[in-house]
Amino acid sequence: MKEKNQKPLIFSHVAAQGKPRHMKAETNGCPFCDYEEKENILAEDGELLWIKNKYPTLNNTSQTLIIESKEHNSDISTYTKEENRRLIQFALKCWKEMKQDPSYQSVLFYKNHGPLSGGSLKHPHMQIVGLENVDGESQIQLENFEGISVLERDELSITLSKFPTMGFLEMNLIVEWEENSELFADYLQQLVCFVLQDYFHGRCDSFNLFFFIIEGKLIAKVVPRFIDSPYFVGYRLSQTFTDEHLATIGNELKMFLTADDNHENQ
Repeated sequence: MKEKNQKPLIFSHVAAQGKPRHMKAETNGCPFCDYEEKENILAEDGELLWIKNKYPTLNNTSQTLIIESKEHNSDISTYTKEENRRLIQFALKCWKEMKQDPSYQSVLFYKNHGPLSGGSLKHPHMQIVGLENVDGESQIQLENFEGISVLERDELSITLSKFPTMGFLEMNLIVEWEENSELFADYLQQLVCFVLQDYFHGRCDSFNLFFFIIEGKLIAKVVPRFIDSPYFVGYRLSQTFTDEHLATIGNELKMFLTADDNHENQ
């Protein structure tokens, strides 16, 4: 029996008119470099801002953004450990607050980075989107986070998906919710560094982060992005590597994480 399709989100082309798009441009005209629209600020902590999206392009939603920094060319891989921890804790707090609002059937928390990620602005930011009448996680299954084990600790695990939501490589960072936000932030930063510095011989410049809370666990799915596969675009067929190649990538990632841990301990 075929699964029933989730109803699509409706994109408003009218609301999108005038929306700034300069993923590849310099800072000229960037609305996030020196944000001045105080009336749209929902919460702030120093340079960290949680704001209403000025261009809400999806009907029946509440679209909000986390501005991560005033530095236009920064990203998670360039922040200090303390800056990244503060960002993740702030963003998780905002996400949790929105998830508790009964107005939304689901609240999605994700990040675009790079020209192939689906984003329109280069300036580092995350997105928290409340969906009023759509369960945005209805197509997600536990097996999407299971696969080749890279790291197992009492409070943390990292896997490479054998049943990815899209593919090819999807890295899953899983911790117990609430207690381990700093540990979560530290390993998330390392995974992003691996994607941008080591994976695919350093030729990957785009990624997505997707955040979930499932069965009391906080999960980040880190997805290096390239041109979308026609098998997924046309048929919803995800692809991944052989178990052997996933294991090879897993060993490379494990060595990367170990080297970083050793550097921190010196």
